[in-house]
Amino acid sequence: MFKSLSVVFLLISLCVGVMAHADERITVRGKTGIEAIDSLPVNEWDVSTTHNSLLMTMLFSLLPGGGQYYTEHYVRGGFITGIEGLLVYEVYFNKSWQKDRVLEQARPFQDSVAIFTREIMLGNRDSLAYFQEKRNEYASRVREKSDKKMEQEDLRIAENAWLVGLHLYSMFDAFGIWYNNNYRSVELKSMTKALLLSIIPGFGQMYNGEFGKAGLVYMSIIGASTSIWTSQRMVRYYLDRKHFVESEAPGSEEFEKIAERVTYYRKNRNQYIWGLALIYLYSMGDAAVDALLSDFDNPIHLALLPSFNSLGAQALFTFDF
Repeated sequence: MFKSLSVVFLLISLCVGVMAHADERITVRGKTGIEAIDSLPVNEWDVSTTHNSLLMTMLFSLLPGGGQYYTEHYVRGGFITGIEGLLVYEVYFNKSWQKDRVLEQARPFQDSVAIFTREIMLGNRDSLAYFQEKRNEYASRVREKSDKKMEQEDLRIAENAWLVGLHLYSMFDAFGIWYNNNYRSVELKSMTKALLLSIIPGFGQMYNGEFGKAGLVYMSIIGASTSIWTSQRMVRYYLDRKHFVESEAPGSEEFEKIAERVTYYRKNRNQYIWGLALIYLYSMGDAAVDALLSDFDNPIHLALLPSFNSLGAQALFTFDF
């Protein structure tokens, strides 16, 4: 999944790059025609670089932070590399170690269950109640370890989704750096068009040339959606356990613990659902605001005019909204 997402976005990025080359008007829109003014930097966040190859930018972006390093954005690249490195360690190493540890801890309890089950099968009536009690005790411990393993797996899947989303963001961000360093425009964007495009998440940001923000939107959607799915999976898991225990011992301590876990994962799922809705609304509002302020850096808003009432000159700043 990780590699397929990277390859698909690389192809999309190449197509967008070709389209950007085909429309050279974007490089001159909203300019004054005065080279000394038009050459002024309009976005300090995107540092100018001589590494302007789209193909190399996207190829390097297959590595964590590689696209940012190639375009000389070392702080951003370092941040992405560090976070992705921590997530890789957590998902593929630490979670694997935790799983092995839980299985190792559960093994003695499983052996005890097998031993007392065998004793029960032998039919010693004098000790049958004792053997049954001990078997149930160890079986309960085995179920606790099984629950812990399931919860760890739930968290591992969610963290892996956020890892994939973060890498997708880094690729979008690398493309955005390349685009803004080559085809950044200070023309006024249509707020109506930005809002309409933002109905599809991320499209409003891409219309405004904010590819890094589009990547953040997709990262959040991937992470939140996966967390909703994993939380719902845990709700179903504990509900099955709850129905079983309810038929056996409805007032037991185990039943209360399982009911508590069901409530916890339902709340967790609902929080991510609300978060996903807020992300969608934010992406629409962000697209509209960015379109409204898209020509904020345009030099034509600042004019130096002669003063007819007195000697000297006057500065004029206009802002349309």
